Amino acid sequence: MTKFHDPERTIEFEFVRATENAALNAMHWIGRGDKEAADAAACDAIYGVFDLVDIQGEVVIGEGIKDNAPGIFLGDRLGTWKEGSPRFDIALDPVDGTTNISKGMANSISVMSAVEVPSGKCVMKNLPAFYTNKLAYGPKIDQAVRAAGLERTLIDRPMKEVLEIASKALGKRVAEIVVLILDRPRNKSFIDGVREAGASLRMVSDGDITAAVAPSLPDSGIDLYVGIGGTPEAILTATAFRALGGDIQLRMWFKDEESRKSELEGSAFPTEDLDRVFNARDIVPGDSALFCATGITDSALLPGVKLIGRTAITHSILMRARSKTVRYIRAVHDLDHKTIHLRSESAEHKI
Repeated sequence: MTKFHDPERTIEFEFVRATENAALNAMHWIGRGDKEAADAAACDAIYGVFDLVDIQGEVVIGEGIKDNAPGIFLGDRLGTWKEGSPRFDIALDPVDGTTNISKGMANSISVMSAVEVPSGKCVMKNLPAFYTNKLAYGPKIDQAVRAAGLERTLIDRPMKEVLEIASKALGKRVAEIVVLILDRPRNKSFIDGVREAGASLRMVSDGDITAAVAPSLPDSGIDLYVGIGGTPEAILTATAFRALGGDIQLRMWFKDEESRKSELEGSAFPTEDLDRVFNARDIVPGDSALFCATGITDSALLPGVKLIGRTAITHSILMRARSKTVRYIRAVHDLDHKTIHLRSESAEHKI
């Protein structure tokens, strides 16, 4: 009998523990006007979890460089790196929606994804631009897009045409299609296009991972996500689509020629791919993919941390591409006994 060994299954809940602890450590900064402190608290908790986990984890998508915030950066290592321990490429955003958490607003989560690297090669593609143009949609629209051969070109079609395709795929009138867009001046053309077509528009001020994943969640009430947002968030979203179904179309976006030169400086990224449209399978091409997140404040993806006296309730999601399993995890934490391991203290810390 062949022995079955799946490192993903062995350590998947350690990733959930990491985002849970990040949310619990960051919750103290909700509404306190200090997004850097919230991000630092979440990073400390994530590092603390993986300091005790026997994996070889390399951060291939990290946050912090773009906005000069404290963060877990490209090339950082997570895990003990013991010889023989499983190797993973990791993408993460300790707090997606730092502005929101600092203002006490909705739509902030702690999120991580990981891909097993059995061959020692990088298996999660990084895009060198700070921003990407994104179009995300769920399984029914994905089927229609593939049938029409638009897997890499729908993102360039007029918004009216995109909405008509979505309308037919979902059996809804265009007026019933709900489109989510990040509220930024750079997204004005998308906002105007949705309004002119007569579809329903929703906007979020920050945190576009939850926004982009929402169309693949049957009870989110969102049909499409459109617009220009952060590239690390795009990579994390692509990992989620490998488990959820649906897809995302991505193209790197540069504010101007000066930004293009600056962001690409020193990059070995193929010149012919700079204007390419990528899909989720291009970003995470293999069968291995984990995605997990824990809500900090309420979002379309997850409820936020709920504090009742000395009890904290967290809500997390855990997805695996291999099994297409999506788990929703509600955890109740007794704060008189709960501790989290922090790297800054090299010890257990009471919340």
